[in-house]
Amino acid sequence: MAENETTEAARRQLAQDKEARDKSAHEYSERMKGKPTPTQEENDLAALGANVTEHEEDGAPPDPNVRHVEAGKGGAYQTRHVGAAPQHRPATPTRSPSRE
Repeated sequence: MAENETTEAARRQLAQDKEARDKSAHEYSERMKGKPTPTQEENDLAALGANVTEHEEDGAPPDPNVRHVEAGKGGAYQTRHVGAAPQHRPATPTRSPSRE
């Protein structure tokens, strides 16, 4: 009888594990929908020297962790104007009194 209970507990555990794996696989497939960015064509163009600045849409929803921030207008303060410092001219050497 103990063997029957052990077998049933193992089957329940196996069913729970399978359910968790299936749920994880389904969530993964939902996250991976769309196509890769950059696409293979964009990679090929870049390898040939093209400058690809805009990527094709991959079909994924926007990333909620990315904030787009634009620069605002400059501050309303004036900075000091700093010019070049005058050159330092060494003093002309003076003659020392001769010792006689």
